[in-house]
Amino acid sequence: MLLLTFAEIIVMADLVNEFNGYRERMNEVILSKNNLVMKRLWNLDTNTYENGALDKKTKEMLGLVASMVLRCDDCIKYHLGKSHELGVTTEQVYEIFAVANIVGGTIVIPHTRRAAEYWEALQNTEAVS
Repeated sequence: MLLLTFAEIIVMADLVNEFNGYRERMNEVILSKNNLVMKRLWNLDTNTYENGALDKKTKEMLGLVASMVLRCDDCIKYHLGKSHELGVTTEQVYEIFAVANIVGGTIVIPHTRRAAEYWEALQNTEAVS
């Protein structure tokens, strides 16, 4: 296991807090414009990840694979955060990474590196809290 200094843990916590803060602020800006199509899109996205024939956790893992294959770093961070909240384990995350890399090919590897960094940040942020 890789041991981090306290300063490194703080930097990783900042990575998570910065992403979540930015996302929240910009979502507020976008939704404040009262565009009906955008509001419907946000609603559809939210409802898609609710429990149904598949549970939320499974849907977030599917969202993570799709985001990695599509190479959307913000989407990857979002789904990693939700997966973390829903109790996805590190072992499961690395299987998700494996599926995404098989489906998406080697072009997904740089996104996997950033995803691994963000997952570590989520784990370390939990330890600091």
